[in-house]
Formats: sequence, structure tokens, C-alpha cells
Amino acid sequence: MKLSVFTVMDHHPAMTRTLPELYAQTMREAELADALGYDTFYVAEHHFHEYGVVPDPAPFLAAIAQRTRRIRLGPAIAALVFRHPLAVAESYAMLDQLSGGRAVLGVGSGYLKHEFEGFAIDPATKRERFDSGLAALKKALAGGVINVPAFADRRIPIQVAVLRKEAAYHVGARGDDLMCVPYASVDRFDEVGEMVEAFRRGRADANMPAGPESSVWAFHTYVAETDDKTRADASECFDRYVASRLYAKRQTYDDILASGLGLLGGIETVASKIAMLSAMGVGHVMTLTSFGGLAEDKVRQSMTMMFEKVLPRAAEIARKVAAR
Repeated sequence: MKLSVFTVMDHHPAMTRTLPELYAQTMREAELADALGYDTFYVAEHHFHEYGVVPDPAPFLAAIAQRTRRIRLGPAIAALVFRHPLAVAESYAMLDQLSGGRAVLGVGSGYLKHEFEGFAIDPATKRERFDSGLAALKKALAGGVINVPAFADRRIPIQVAVLRKEAAYHVGARGDDLMCVPYASVDRFDEVGEMVEAFRRGRADANMPAGPESSVWAFHTYVAETDDKTRADASECFDRYVASRLYAKRQTYDDILASGLGLLGGIETVASKIAMLSAMGVGHVMTLTSFGGLAEDKVRQSMTMMFEKVLPRAAEIARKVAAR
């Protein structure tokens, strides 16, 4: 199982932490993820609201690239509907150069009403805009549109984000890799396995079988010694984060415990869920570790515990299950 870190970069002006402090804290968390061995550090792109305060992840990730050595870096997602695809290609090709070949490119259409209003784009056109933008982006990164030397060095991995369960098959059938936040896409934990299977079926129909690492799945994550300690540390911040999502799909801390669509709890609880995800065919998990103004020391403690204690314990559980 690969573990990555994903941050929405939600900002809460009523709190004492300033925006520059949030940026600095996130960079330190990226450095920690690099040191621990996380696979990728993902940053969300959002516009016109404190729910996400990185309107262009590329320069932010380029700054992180100068402070890290091995961790991959990418947006989750670059909203192709809001930018010209060639500008996106140029930005992330440059990130790839600055990071020494560590760029990953998550792409999607965007989904928040106020963002479409802010850019004066009709949401009804987003599917057509995204499809044409993705085709142009792929062609550009392959060196087929314009001659930019940065494009020629290697194939930057592209992961296509979906919000609906039905879309997983279509992404696979197109031969693409998948990115998904189950919290926003399904109602129950066991439905993640259904999405994995739909994606694999699509890839099989495209004669491009999907391995465990062909899809990446994001979960809000906080780990402490026990479930009760996790609730004490993180529930208030999680609910604050949820409240910042405006009209987007919401689940409070208790809701997400009931649906199972988070990795929130003690070491044994979260390790068991990681083992179950592995059994479903999930090979790459994005951990959304910082939310709602959660204190930096708690974020760092959770990140460390997730990698050093939960992941090994999940592997033990998986081995025992396989041996039965």
C-alpha cells in the first residue's frame, strides 16, 4: 500500500493562524512527508473562498520541491475547465523540471457552484470542456502541440478525478488512471470496492488492465492511540472543515464514522480499514491529514503514526487474513 498526503488548504480567518502561517505549516508538513517516505504530496486547487486558498498549485508545489528530495508532487486537482490546457501543461512541465522529475498531474472539471460563477462558465458545459481540455493536455505533454523542451523529458503521470460512482468505469475504459474522494462519491465504505471493480472493468475493456496503483483514493485521516483520543483531538476541527464546504456534500465527524468513509481512529481501527481497502484492490491511499485548523503538532503526530505504526500493522492484518 502506498500512502500519500492531500491537503485542501482550508483557511479559517476567525482563527489566529494567518494565511502565511498556513502556507508555511503546509510546507513543513510536506518536508515531514518526504522524510517519512510518503509517495506524493497533493494540493487542491480552489477559487474565491476560504475553503481552499491555493488557486494555482503549480507555484506552491514548486516551492515545496526546493525543500524536499524524493516525494512526488501534484495537484488534486488541476481544474481543466478553468484554465487553458496548454497553460496547465506548461505549468506542470515546469514543475517537473524544477522537482527533478517528480510531478504528478491530477486533473478534473471542478464542481463548486461559486467557482463556475466566478469564472462565468456554465456548469452544463463542463463535461465537454473537460474532455477537450484533457485531450489537448495529453497531446501537449507528449510534445504534439507546441515545442517546449520541458515536455520531452518524460511522461508525467495523469490521474483523472471522478465524483460519481458511474464515472469510474468510463475513466478506466479510456485507459486513464483514477483519482477519487469516496467521501464525495459514495455513501458507504463497502461501495469503494464497487468503484474499484468498475474502474478495473473499464481498464480491462480497454485492454489496459489496472494494477493496485492505477487508482488513488483520498480519505480524511487522523490517527491517535485510541478512538476516543482521536475524537478528542480531531472532531471539532473536522466539523469546522465540513462547515466551510458551503453547499458541497457534508458529513460531520459522527456521520463519517457511521458511513466509514474516513480513516479516523486509533491505530488498530485505522489499520483494519487500510487492510480492508487493500483487500478491495486499493493500492494507493491519499490521507487528508490537515483540516479545520488542526494544530500542527497534531497533524505531524498523526502523519508519523500513520506511516510508522498503522501501515505496518495493516500489513500484519492482511497477512493473517491471507493465511486463513
